[in-house]
Amino acid sequence: MRLPNRFLLLRLWTLAWLTAVWVLLWGNVSVANVLGGMVVGLGIMMLLPLPKVPVEGRIHVLSLIRLVAVYIYLAAESSVNVAWLAIRPKAPPVTGVLRCRIAIKSDLVLTLLVDGLNMFPGTMVLEIDQTRRLIYVHVLDMGTQKAVDSFYRSVRRLEKLFIAAFERDSDWKPSPLHFQEYERYHGVLGDDDATTQHDRDDKKVDDERKGDWK
Repeated sequence: MRLPNRFLLLRLWTLAWLTAVWVLLWGNVSVANVLGGMVVGLGIMMLLPLPKVPVEGRIHVLSLIRLVAVYIYLAAESSVNVAWLAIRPKAPPVTGVLRCRIAIKSDLVLTLLVDGLNMFPGTMVLEIDQTRRLIYVHVLDMGTQKAVDSFYRSVRRLEKLFIAAFERDSDWKPSPLHFQEYERYHGVLGDDDATTQHDRDDKKVDDERKGDWK
């Protein structure tokens, strides 16, 4: 028996989510509200379609649980650090922007990582270079090399956990849509094997510099 297409499952999930939102807005679960929500959801999906997002890789539940646990810990740690910076009897911290090269291949998983970083107190992703897989992050405290190194360690830790949870090399199957956005907006193809290896070399240089660009 052939399994449903991933995009079909994603569209069914979107329809279910829109229907649930409609029912919550009415505040009453009834057959009429559910059917009305389905009609409204189908109308939104047909009249206001979102760009297709490639669904690649596979979810690993245990790795996902570990990712959530580590994320909660890092978020709590970041909250404590920001609170300390606010009350410590010293001058305000030195802020700045740090560059990170990310090894995540999927735009969807990269978006999840960026959203996660934006939810950390004291950090905000300002720019994403989709082609070169670079993100530029505003960091509240980068006055010492120790603080910079701590930021890079947290990003690398999250990056590895996201890859383990969503896009391990053994499960990676590039979608036909994977390179279309590159061609459409940048006029170039996405990473091939040679470019990916070059990016990994650059990423190693980034890690070794640890934010010291002097």
